[in-house]
Amino acid sequence: QMFHDLIFLGHQAVVSTQSTGEHNSPDDMWMAIHNKVYDITKFINEHPGGEEVLLEHAGTEATYAFEDVGHSLDARDLLSQYYIGDMHEDDRTQKAAKMADSGESGISPGLVAGILVAVAAGVGFLVMNKSG
Repeated sequence: QMFHDLIFLGHQAVVSTQSTGEHNSPDDMWMAIHNKVYDITKFINEHPGGEEVLLEHAGTEATYAFEDVGHSLDARDLLSQYYIGDMHEDDRTQKAAKMADSGESGISPGLVAGILVAVAAGVGFLVMNKSG
């Protein structure tokens, strides 16, 4: 069934939103992230966040959910082995394209603020102990 859902333009596979949406079960799961489609069926049981979150976004454009979690570089690299093609030009979402083009890292502003507060507290502690 997979090849029925793919259109090949040269060596590049192109996938429609409709085709992606048909692959939404634990036995056959596709997901679009940054306008690229991944067959993550074999990864479901290995996902550190559990399979429930994958099932929730199965067959959908899941860029926002993927970025909202703040996946590591290793997780992003892991995606490449499940890549099957790009979303069809007519089905690409601007949000996904904008996030990919801007290079958003998935690091949340709250995490950055927390790190900055911890660093500032550490510097303050060192300064206070040094002067005493």
